[in-house]
Amino acid sequence: MASLYTQAASNTQKTWIYLTGFFGVVIFIGWLASYLLNDPAIIYFAVIFAVVQSFVAYWFSDSIVLSMANATPIEQKDNPQLYRLVENLCITAGLPLPKIYIINERQPNAFATGRDKNHAVIAVTTGLLERLEKTELEGVIAHELSHIGNRDMLLGTVVVVLVGVIAILSNMFLRVSFFGGGKRDNDRGNSGLLFFLGLVAMVLAPVIAQLIQLAISRKREFLADADGALLTRYPEGLVRALEKISSDPNPMDSAHNTTAHLYIANPLRGQQLNNWMTKLFSTHPPIEERIKALMDLSV
Repeated sequence: MASLYTQAASNTQKTWIYLTGFFGVVIFIGWLASYLLNDPAIIYFAVIFAVVQSFVAYWFSDSIVLSMANATPIEQKDNPQLYRLVENLCITAGLPLPKIYIINERQPNAFATGRDKNHAVIAVTTGLLERLEKTELEGVIAHELSHIGNRDMLLGTVVVVLVGVIAILSNMFLRVSFFGGGKRDNDRGNSGLLFFLGLVAMVLAPVIAQLIQLAISRKREFLADADGALLTRYPEGLVRALEKISSDPNPMDSAHNTTAHLYIANPLRGQQLNNWMTKLFSTHPPIEERIKALMDLSV
């Protein structure tokens, strides 16, 4: 039977396999665009774009996300019970106390953001505080602290940057190709076929990149579940929390497609996982699979 430690180690290993594949896709797309257009400037542009986007995402992503979620910071006097719960779990996890924000939404949900453990934020909805019991709330907070401890925010930033680079390269190549700006050598015998295959690769590249991003996001959720259960030593609390969160019908007005992957469960209601295609493009693993993984863990 899998233990908390083996589950976490397995998910960590799989995540880095996905990330390595992601870098391979970026390198391949950059090389293909440069080769077919005979323009090495594309690689330089991609590097500069990645550096600029990384800087913005690393330093300002938390402020942007909190603003999009309409989250409001609170102090200890505003909710001493919540502060005490978070503080106790932080002591157990060996993490500094993050800033705590409240989202005025009826749907129970939560997310963590911030560039590192010293600049981390946990945001919870009013619906989460109203509906969950103490052990269930502990499970959710432990899950989010695990994201902080595992530096998932940094990993997520890297992945977003890679997706952006691939999208920019693909768009640039397609625009230049169709509007006659390419410098490819049309005298080669196989240039027509090669160029066609390059076009197909450029069209598929953003889709492949998005699938890798979603796969990494799903793996990080499994890992945070396992680490959160390890932190509380009570997987059943998180199991009951996930059941309540997933069954709640309330929509979340402040939720967006771009931030949905941050939440402990998909905040966009009405997106049921009825087939393999929907699962493939989902930001979160099915709740049933997460619950089963938690129940299979031995404490």
